[in-house]
Amino acid sequence: MSVKHRIAVFDFDGTITTKDTLLEFIRFSKGNFPFIWGFMLHFPLLIAFKLKLYPNWKIKQKLFSYYFKGMKLSDFDFLCKDFFQHASGLIRPEAKKAIKRHIDAGDSLVIISASIENWVCPFAYHLNIQTVLCTKIETDRAGLLTGNFSTSNCYGQEKVNRLIKLFPQREDYYLVAYGDSKGDKELMDFADEKMYRKI
Repeated sequence: MSVKHRIAVFDFDGTITTKDTLLEFIRFSKGNFPFIWGFMLHFPLLIAFKLKLYPNWKIKQKLFSYYFKGMKLSDFDFLCKDFFQHASGLIRPEAKKAIKRHIDAGDSLVIISASIENWVCPFAYHLNIQTVLCTKIETDRAGLLTGNFSTSNCYGQEKVNRLIKLFPQREDYYLVAYGDSKGDKELMDFADEKMYRKI
């Protein structure tokens, strides 16, 4: 009987990192006062989200649009790389060890996250993870951010959908999933082995 290829899938925020990087990225990019002011303006929607009256992806997209709509993609990507230099200390030491174990074992590694691909990629590159499945952002013909997402928010069932699209033959691999929140539940249920937070 042949041994199945192993794939290790990591959530990003709270699993690889110690904090939610969307909030950290906004604060880093815009400064404390604009960060606080923007959240105050969106406070009614944040309350509606907490009460489950407003979907996760919509409040996330509205916040993203408020802070970054109209920015050049090239400037945004530069900011993402700069953010990594500032925030690389957010990476959990336990996550680094787990990732190294899988690399040494010859496993395929994937980051699957609802965070924006552009700022996750510098972290992934640093960790020697080649495959990143995240929320993607939309740009117009001039290369400016529209404030919208060009893919579904990579959260919940969408994480499984994106993984299946990349690796459709489920019977051919053994899946290890790392996560820390309800947004990872469907991915964890899909995996052969579940690893929560303490990795």
